Amino acid sequence: MARSRDRDFLFCDFCGTMLTLSSVKFAKCPLCNFKRSTKDIAGKEIKYRVTAQDIRRELGMSTFEEGELKLATIARKCEKCGNDEFEYTRKQMRSADEGQTTFLTCTKCRDTITEN
Repeated sequence: MARSRDRDFLFCDFCGTMLTLSSVKFAKCPLCNFKRSTKDIAGKEIKYRVTAQDIRRELGMSTFEEGELKLATIARKCEKCGNDEFEYTRKQMRSADEGQTTFLTCTKCRDTITEN
């Protein structure tokens, strides 16, 4: 396929709206009814590359800082080592109408407990 030198061949010349292919003979603007012959469009292509960074920038989101992520902690005595702190995460393991499963890990000996 040939590449278009005019990057806007799929957009309305008057209002900038993307044209829709309403027949085999022409593409039409849904807002102002501008028409472009499909002969002007045939064989042309546009390629776009969108990265995660582009999306974050467009949405105003910042990226994570390099560093160690910390899990939430809870005060609870470990039966194995006597430590009084556990890290925990929760996941939905069963159907949506049932509670989440909690996974606890001792911060000292790494013993794990699962609660439904």
